[in-house]
Amino acid sequence: MPYPPPRTPSGPRRRSLLASAAGAALLAGCSAGPDSAAGGTPSAAARARARAARDSEGLLARYDAVLAAHPALARPLGPLRAQVAAHRAAFADQAAASPSAGPASPSAGSATPASGAASSPALAVPAGEKDALAFLATAERGLADRRAKELLDVPGELARLLASAAAAGAAHAYLLSEEAK
Repeated sequence: MPYPPPRTPSGPRRRSLLASAAGAALLAGCSAGPDSAAGGTPSAAARARARAARDSEGLLARYDAVLAAHPALARPLGPLRAQVAAHRAAFADQAAASPSAGPASPSAGSATPASGAASSPALAVPAGEKDALAFLATAERGLADRRAKELLDVPGELARLLASAAAAGAAHAYLLSEEAK
């Protein structure tokens, strides 16, 4: 008995439909970019990046104010200050790479010790060295906590950068607290 001729489907095949659906989902996921929202306003990620750069700039200003008031702390604070400057530069570089972040982010080129202190109002630095270290530890701890909370609301690479900066800030807070004892 001969086999009946193969039946050809009248509509699209299952593989064609799956490929089309996958392609449509891929295209739907594409947009003008991760940092731009409708209307050309900065996205939440771009605003978070600019805020992180400003926060690092403020923390750098605190380090500079403490170093200006207590030059003897230059040796223990130098490496911590350098890491804060690196964080500021990383956030500012990311914000500068994003066209929607705009001029709100500080430039990464001003990493001289007096740059942050000169651009902000005079900070009240405690008179004693131990109190000044505790002042910095409190600032580091507060910023690390804010960054740890904020990283939950931002996309991949920025979340990793915030997590890294938060971890470094927590370590700085610990080291500063130990030094202040």
